[in-house]
Amino acid sequence: MAKIAQVSAKYIIHANINIEGVVDKPDVVGAIFGQTEGLLGSDLELRELQRSGRIGRIEVNIETKGGKTKGVIIIPSSLDKAETCIVAAALETIERIGPCNATVKVDKIEDVRVAKRKFVIERAKELLKQMLDKVMPDSQEIADEVAASVRMMEIKEYGRERLPAGPAVDESDEVIVVEGRADVLNLLKHGFKNVIALNGTSVPETIKELSHRKTITAFVDGDRGGDLIIRELLSVAEIDFVARAPAGKEVEELTKKEIHKALRAKIAAEQVKLEESSRKQYKQEAKKQEKQQLQLSNSVKQKFASMLEDLIGTRGAYLLDEKLDILGKIPITELQSTLKSLGAVVNAVVMDGSVTRDILQVAEKSGVKILIGMDSKTRASSNCKVLTIDDLS
Repeated sequence: MAKIAQVSAKYIIHANINIEGVVDKPDVVGAIFGQTEGLLGSDLELRELQRSGRIGRIEVNIETKGGKTKGVIIIPSSLDKAETCIVAAALETIERIGPCNATVKVDKIEDVRVAKRKFVIERAKELLKQMLDKVMPDSQEIADEVAASVRMMEIKEYGRERLPAGPAVDESDEVIVVEGRADVLNLLKHGFKNVIALNGTSVPETIKELSHRKTITAFVDGDRGGDLIIRELLSVAEIDFVARAPAGKEVEELTKKEIHKALRAKIAAEQVKLEESSRKQYKQEAKKQEKQQLQLSNSVKQKFASMLEDLIGTRGAYLLDEKLDILGKIPITELQSTLKSLGAVVNAVVMDGSVTRDILQVAEKSGVKILIGMDSKTRASSNCKVLTIDDLS
């Protein structure tokens, strides 16, 4: 008997079957052939279609549970669309399988060619991408690469510390000071030759000397390290301007456009000094205010200290109301979820563990005013005081 594999089929019929009793696969296959025989005429007789290879092997997957059987029927077809739909509809005329009542419902008719076309499109995209990645670069790319190589060869060592620098440091009135060799290479690649690197966190004597006779622009990364270098430069050298890479980016990875934009946005060093001074003053006032807010009466401190002693070794937490009475005790592992569910009911938390940033954030959102732990890995906020066992002694 001729067979048709699913890979050569144009359509696949998927049908669900439900049987009021227990039957086997051969019973289902027999019912399909038997109850559709003569129904569709000789041209669409299932047995003949299967012999000629236009209908493939009928797959039946069933399982029995609670005295009833259900499963799926899968039939591959190389007939045209209309003929395949007729065969599918004929399956739904089956009413009995063996001695049992049965119902067959066609779930879908899958067009195999659609899936193949989708595969072809996706594979073609992959092949095109591989081809574009591996083809020879165009003339502009070659020219850019050669120019970049020439500029990178221009890097030299400057001063007694042998600092990485461009070739125009001596002849230029303005000099750009960057953090490291990679920053110098990137600026050289984009045409900036009056650049020199600190080559470390401490400021070399060569940079200090240059700052007395040239206009210096400090160009640093957009991160915490860049802020520290600016602070160091301002304290030991005569810096005129400060430029920063975009937040989170390093000078060595900037494009030409980003470099020009950052240098155009440079600010006077005096302005940076004023901003730093204002920031320090703000921090001192905030710290002073925080310290004042943390002042508690001795009786309240003793109460909190006693609660902490009760909790030692339990990995638990007390939840307190506005009168600082205990609402309940929970494991620390459930603290965050409990605070989220209770909302503003909890006024204070005493816990056998460290106050973390995550716990503080949840406490703030839940309206908790005081967090007390054995120690703290975060600072207090304006909305929630953080105390440790040392604060209660």
